[in-house]
Amino acid sequence: MPPKDGDGYVTRTRSDKAGLWVRGGPRLEHIDIELTERCNNDCLHCYINRPAGDAKARDREMSAARIGGILAEAASLGCLSVRFTGGEPLLREDFEEIYLAARKLGLKAAVFTNATLVSPRLADLLARVPPLEPLEVTLYGMTRETYETLSRAPGSFDAAMAGIGVLRERKVLFTVKGAFLPSGGGDLAAFEKWAKVLPGMDRPPSVSVFYVLHARGDQAKNRKITRARPDPERGADIQMRNAGEYVRGLKAFLTRYSGRRDDRLFTCGAGVASCAVDAYGILQPCLLVRHPETVYDLGAGSLKDALEGFFPAVRRRKAAHPRYLETCARCPLRGFCEQCPGKAWMESGTLDTPAAYFCEAAHVQARRLGLLAAGERAWEAADWEARVGEFTEAGALERLKSLDTARKGG
Repeated sequence: MPPKDGDGYVTRTRSDKAGLWVRGGPRLEHIDIELTERCNNDCLHCYINRPAGDAKARDREMSAARIGGILAEAASLGCLSVRFTGGEPLLREDFEEIYLAARKLGLKAAVFTNATLVSPRLADLLARVPPLEPLEVTLYGMTRETYETLSRAPGSFDAAMAGIGVLRERKVLFTVKGAFLPSGGGDLAAFEKWAKVLPGMDRPPSVSVFYVLHARGDQAKNRKITRARPDPERGADIQMRNAGEYVRGLKAFLTRYSGRRDDRLFTCGAGVASCAVDAYGILQPCLLVRHPETVYDLGAGSLKDALEGFFPAVRRRKAAHPRYLETCARCPLRGFCEQCPGKAWMESGTLDTPAAYFCEAAHVQARRLGLLAAGERAWEAADWEARVGEFTEAGALERLKSLDTARKGG
């Protein structure tokens, strides 16, 4: 049953009387909180996970009370949603306490999880006090062999399927996304067929393709992630596997997000309407940007101070890397490219070094759609606006079908 007014979890208040909207100050819409860097899986491609039993990491993690304080300040700034992530957030023994603190503040509470630790008790809580956002469950394969090749945790496949089963029994709404090795074509087809029957899925599931490197600079892990990455052509095959869905979303996306970025580093909303807190109380513009000059210690300040004074200065930073200014600053492929200060930091340790892997992946997709000629680089396209203007759904679909036929030798 849904929660009722006065049951201890929900109080109904008129929005104009709730004090949510702050006049004359920063207005935070969303916050991400990494509850832990630890995870009970050891995924080959993951950029963050520490062992589940890492005592040093666990001892450094913020307490539930401190997280509750951050959530309360976020709510006072108008925040309406929080996303709990990790690592695996359900490793926290106090997860239920943290979750209820968010919901009592009226926040929507998204949870990113591998579902292996979903218990009947937790599912009962989520059914009784809904998060108001579907849980987001990541799967790494549709068989025990493929799943555990990536998760590198014996028993994790069965645990994930059991957790998903408990969520379904309690009718807790969740969505799924996938992360597969480049060779997992069969798993991808099975995954999409299975996902269609889930109540929370109204479109094909997203699939991680172009894996990012380890945010904490673990070079041994980075070498493993690099080997797990698909080449850009195979990555494009996966991203464009549902041609109609891909093109329908892309047309509007290109209209909004294509265009040259000049020497600005931050062209998104990171550090303005949203921000992220790591497991130890360090505030970041987003989950990926961890450059020492872009992070803020909440133990010595506040969200309001960071949003009013610190992050505006961060966002004014300009690119200085010559290659960035020659290429990225002049490139209109923002709708395709995953180059951003966060990815640059993870790839190179700077905020403005172009990431060659993501650049090539973007060019492959643009060429397949006929927006670039073979061998052409996007920053050379003086008539880009006209090309986007001529981009039609029918033409793009026809182009993809033609390329599919050619690749299959038909």
